[in-house]
Amino acid sequence: MALPCILIVDDNKTSSLQLEAILRFMEYRVETADSSSYENLVGKLDQFFGIFLGQGLNQKDKIITDIVNNAAGNIAIILVVDKGSDKNSQCQLIINETRIKDSLHKDSFQVLEWPFTYAELKPIVTKMDSFYYASKNTRQSLAVQRSAIDRRGYDRRFYALDRLKGNSQLIINIRQAIVQVAESDATVLILGESGTGKELIARALHDASLRQSKLFVPINCGAIPSELLESELFGHEKGAFTGALSTRQGRFEMAEGGTLFLDEIGDMPMAMQVKLLRVLQERTFERVGSNKTICCDVRIIAATHRHLAEEIKESRFREDLFYRLNVFPIEVPPLRDRTEDIPLLVHEIAACLEANNRCGVKFTKASLAVLMQHDWPGNVRELANLIERMSILYPNGYVDVMNLPEKFKDYKLPDNIEMATNIFDIDSVDVSNDSLINDAMVSISTGLAQLPEQGLDLKEYLTMMEGDLIRQALQECNGVVAHAAKRLNMRRTTLVEKLRKIDVQK
Repeated sequence: MALPCILIVDDNKTSSLQLEAILRFMEYRVETADSSSYENLVGKLDQFFGIFLGQGLNQKDKIITDIVNNAAGNIAIILVVDKGSDKNSQCQLIINETRIKDSLHKDSFQVLEWPFTYAELKPIVTKMDSFYYASKNTRQSLAVQRSAIDRRGYDRRFYALDRLKGNSQLIINIRQAIVQVAESDATVLILGESGTGKELIARALHDASLRQSKLFVPINCGAIPSELLESELFGHEKGAFTGALSTRQGRFEMAEGGTLFLDEIGDMPMAMQVKLLRVLQERTFERVGSNKTICCDVRIIAATHRHLAEEIKESRFREDLFYRLNVFPIEVPPLRDRTEDIPLLVHEIAACLEANNRCGVKFTKASLAVLMQHDWPGNVRELANLIERMSILYPNGYVDVMNLPEKFKDYKLPDNIEMATNIFDIDSVDVSNDSLINDAMVSISTGLAQLPEQGLDLKEYLTMMEGDLIRQALQECNGVVAHAAKRLNMRRTTLVEKLRKIDVQK
């Protein structure tokens, strides 16, 4: 599903060009305009995902009041100002000059200081996305698509793979496994304890696959009574049983062309395991109460926290079904085995809370050192619950060891950890994709001081920049396209297509 593009309105060609290059690198579609060409877009603002008003515009220009009056409330607007300027007074000036209210400003009107870092841009773009999908007009137009599945299932920029945060070798291995198997239709079995993020990995597999434009349909096999599970999976005809008042599609039909995620497959009743095995073998099924055979084209991803080998010994799981599902197993490590990822996970979870208009919270290095000693039986889910609880108790504040729950008080601090105000700095951590984009932004900002007097061909310039980044990635990865694609945060097939277009020799 193609998203509307971002509009940049700026009379400063240099900053407009740089911002466009950065947003394109983040895989957004971008259109630019200045004061003279903006008139051509009047009445078409609803086609845009968000609007950046560059610092090259005078804040009292009629163009700003026109955009804010016509777009605010439906489209997120980002005012770009020079770093060090009084942001609040500039915002209030625009609010006073337009019809928008302070309450609307809080939700749809943001300020970005120029020049900026990726860490500063990311939450603004994330909030812009959230506002776009929460606006009244968008909810109406996307009601059908979003009723069956979370929007992130098909949003390219919000790949679940990007949310698999961590620098430990264990999580890196999982990312590599996802990249390797994503573009095939092989059945994947995800094994791991509760709370480790098995559904997140399943979504990442779907997002990176050739089925990404179709639905990702999850079902928890252990949460549905056995007598209803068959109807949930295969659907039923009207009158098939008491309470079947109308014909209903099952999850297999909903996921046609896409991915069906069978969570907690180890809790599926034996009788249903037989029927599921037949579907996996024949790729056909019948609705409950019908004799009409339906063919299905669905990729199966299953997950369980149980040890299936032991379940087979106890005759609680079919061995033939296990071998059907266990084509490509992915074992998810518990959080206690990758505690070095905790600081980054804490930062990301807190950032998600802020992006969803919740209070954020920061942790000192001492408190993080304590968290890294905990066993985390509930894994990442338990960590997320703790962070949310701390954000409620200490909204937008700092959490030190003394503020943590009682069960964390018995842990000893390492000798090299400073106490109290020494706050964890995310900028000191290598965050893979984030650092890649930061590097690109630095090169963009320093590589182009100003627009040449004779002008330039923007499309050719961006193509050349993209080619340079691709060549650099290939060189760093010794010509291995799959590794270069991962370095550039894109699918291998996408990179191959770009290589053909720019005729880069691997």
